Amino acid sequence: MKSSRKAEWALWLLLAVVSGPAGALSSDSEQPIEIEADFAELDDEEGTTVYVGNVVVVQGSIRMTGDRLRVNFTPEKDLKEAFLDGRPATFKQTPDKDEDVNGEALKIEYHALENILNLIDKAKVTQGGRLFEGHRINYDTAKSIITARSARADQARKDEIPKEGSGRVRIVIPPKKKGTMPSLP
Repeated sequence: MKSSRKAEWALWLLLAVVSGPAGALSSDSEQPIEIEADFAELDDEEGTTVYVGNVVVVQGSIRMTGDRLRVNFTPEKDLKEAFLDGRPATFKQTPDKDEDVNGEALKIEYHALENILNLIDKAKVTQGGRLFEGHRINYDTAKSIITARSARADQARKDEIPKEGSGRVRIVIPPKKKGTMPSLP
């Protein structure tokens, strides 16, 4: 996979969790972040905020949904990490160019200090006809490395886990359109 296309796919994942001007609509980062939920609790001393029940996060073109969102902050009030759980947790984003990016997983984690984004359990990202899915999709935002793995990966006794339903990695690259070169996800 070409590194620029790999970085582009990974950037879509990142932008779904933490907004920025690079791949989202250029106006997204200038928009307020709105969070709705059935319940919210802020613990300023611990540096955590928890939202529960029909959680919806919107910033410009970025929309995320889930059942529970926990956000942890550093003592300086900077984002440390965010955890979104759902059945599934979802995101949708409109970039300045190209089609909307949609993603889902049962868990979405962003570790800001480590520059790591994880989509865990039934992870899937689509844009137009392109698909990238597996049990787990990880993105190292500092090194621009994206990995996908099945539920069997990293298991010492993986032969005991059936291949069926293990969330094997799957990538779909649509046929090229007339006059364009095919690109890897």
